[in-house]
Amino acid sequence: MNVRMLIKSQSLATLAAGMIYPYYLLFLKNLGSTYSAYGLAFAIFTISSAASAIWLGKLVDRSSKKLMAGSSLGMMAAMLIFPWIPSYGFVLLLQAFMGVCNAMQKMSERGLLADGTKPGNRGDTLGNYHFWTSVASGFAVLIGGYIIDWLTIDVLFYVSAFIYGGSAWMTLRMREETMASNI
Repeated sequence: MNVRMLIKSQSLATLAAGMIYPYYLLFLKNLGSTYSAYGLAFAIFTISSAASAIWLGKLVDRSSKKLMAGSSLGMMAAMLIFPWIPSYGFVLLLQAFMGVCNAMQKMSERGLLADGTKPGNRGDTLGNYHFWTSVASGFAVLIGGYIIDWLTIDVLFYVSAFIYGGSAWMTLRMREETMASNI
C-alpha cells in the first residue's frame, strides 16, 4: 500500500468532513432543532460507530481498502442526502449510517497504516500521516468559513460529497503492498 496515496486520500476525506462539520449546527437550527437535539444526533453517531466497530474489526484484515472506499462513498451519499432531509427523525437515521461509515474509516485507516509500515519503523510515517490529515482539517474549516458566505449550506454539503467521492477514487487507486520505505 502506498502510504503517500493513503495520506492524500484521507486528507481529502478530512477536508470534506471539516468543511461541513462547523456548519452542521446551522443546518440543525434551520430544521428547528435545539442544541440538545445536536447532542442526541452526535450520541447516535458515536454509539453506532462504536457498535459497528466490533463487527467491522473482523473485516479489516481482508478488505481494509474496500472498507475505506466504502466509507468515503457512504459519506458522499450522506452529504448528497442531507439537503433533502425533511425532519429531525431522518437526521437521526442518517447519523446512525454516518456512524457506521466513521467506524469503517477508522478501522480501515488503522489497518492500512499497519499494513503499509514496518514494525519498528512506523513513527515517521504516523507523524507525517497525522500532520497532513490535521492540516487538511484546519484548511477545511477555513475554506468552509470563506465559501459559506457565497454558498448555501446545501451547496456546501454537495461540495463535501464531491470531495468524499475524490477520496474514494484515490483509495481505490492505492496499490496493496507493504512498502520497504514508509514514505
